[in-house]
Amino acid sequence: MADTVSSLAARLHEVLVELLTRGAPAAGTRGLHDVMARAGALGPDGDWLVASGHAGLAGMACVQGQADLAILHLEAAVSGGFNDCVSLHTPPVLPLHHDPRFQALYGRMRITQADLDEFFWMHQEMQLMMRDAQQASLDNMSRYDSGVSLLPQAPLPTREPNTIGVLITRIDLAAAQSALQQAAVKADFQRSSANTSLSLIDDTWDYARARRDARSADALDSQRLRASEARAFVERPGADTTLVPCPPLGSIRYPS
Repeated sequence: MADTVSSLAARLHEVLVELLTRGAPAAGTRGLHDVMARAGALGPDGDWLVASGHAGLAGMACVQGQADLAILHLEAAVSGGFNDCVSLHTPPVLPLHHDPRFQALYGRMRITQADLDEFFWMHQEMQLMMRDAQQASLDNMSRYDSGVSLLPQAPLPTREPNTIGVLITRIDLAAAQSALQQAAVKADFQRSSANTSLSLIDDTWDYARARRDARSADALDSQRLRASEARAFVERPGADTTLVPCPPLGSIRYPS
């Protein structure tokens, strides 16, 4: 079947989820290069997917302290439309801020206020959902029941972005959501299976407590679902859609 933007976006999502869940940089690098090569054959429609791959490789290089490689991939990412200036203020990227090459790349990016609002929201959401996952893990750890809880996530924005860089960060956010959900469900299945096994062999199993824990878990799941839905991105009325330079380098405080 011929590649399309949608099919390659789905493949990119899979590669990023694998990177986040398995921490396999070699396989992730191969996967990103494969997506980039196939997206490049689509012409201009695939440019943002190529840029996304380069942005992902740049991020991996930053984590590994490979400044020259990070600059090389950022150059390609920016040329392809990457403009997530918020992500360029994360701790792994900060050492590059003093590099003239990075400063020049940063100065080339353009953004609208409407897109900047969404970038801030997406990075804030990444932090919030990680805290949700940690809390859910603690809440589920001592449950006696055999139920399995999902980890609700805020809906992705659906507005038409002004720049294609927004599409890149949406993929990153979606991958982070999937990775956290997979990890949460895997841990909960392990607890559920262990509880089921114990209930079959232990006549002293506390079934009353298991029922109470199940009701409590259902209530927490509903609470988390409502909270995630309430966090949905809402575009500010009148947000400027004029392309302007990104906020000065170092002026952005990464959401915590």
